[in-house]
Amino acid sequence: MRSIRFQLAVLSGALFFMSPSVWAAHPLITDDTGTQGKGKFQLEVNGEYDHDQEGGVKTTGGQAATTLSYGIIDNIDVILGLPYAWNKIQAGGVTLADEKGISDSLIEIKWRFYDKDRLSIALKPGLSLPTGDENKGLGTGKTGYHLFLIGSLETAPWAFHANLGYIRNESKFDEEENLWHVSLAATYEIVKDLKFVGNIGAERSREKTSDNDPAFALAGVIYSVNENFDLDFGLKGALTRSETDYAVLAGTTFRF
Repeated sequence: MRSIRFQLAVLSGALFFMSPSVWAAHPLITDDTGTQGKGKFQLEVNGEYDHDQEGGVKTTGGQAATTLSYGIIDNIDVILGLPYAWNKIQAGGVTLADEKGISDSLIEIKWRFYDKDRLSIALKPGLSLPTGDENKGLGTGKTGYHLFLIGSLETAPWAFHANLGYIRNESKFDEEENLWHVSLAATYEIVKDLKFVGNIGAERSREKTSDNDPAFALAGVIYSVNENFDLDFGLKGALTRSETDYAVLAGTTFRF
């Protein structure tokens, strides 16, 4: 049986790497190639609640995250992310663990190196910094890194996005170190300023002995109050048993 600390660490890592507050236009998990433009900022403030039941053990958790993007030049952004996470494990009505606090933070660069007609391609390298307390299962305790290849195809009112990534999962726990990520997303503008979004994806399990990789499906909406302010909502569900049963997501995006 896995230790409580290891279970919390796996949940925290899953929230970090598969969280839309870190990667993409909320509530999507798959990122797009869009950048802010030289001298412009984007601030995302998002929340997520997760629920999972396996046997007699119930695991709940979530995070509230702030992500700031800045356009160095028109096609290159620097991105900083700081999540606050909470995790609880219960069995038979007894709370086995209940932790909350700052999780591991993030710094990334997004470089859109190809942009022609309706197709664009970007690279997104990044570092995860051990700002979370690994003893509480809120972080890995080590600096990790990752690299994502991102593709976007714009065919209004549709847009399609694909991500392929490698994650070096450095951790003080006995976790799988080399992870892959693949995901696809689509958006459709139902009416002006209102988009329906859909997303599917999978990632290599952090558990070394697991033969079941987590995979998800997500649906949601993005409403643009004006050109600089968005509201969003989404629901994410499991496609495999190792994925969290369901998650509820909501957030805001400001551009200035």
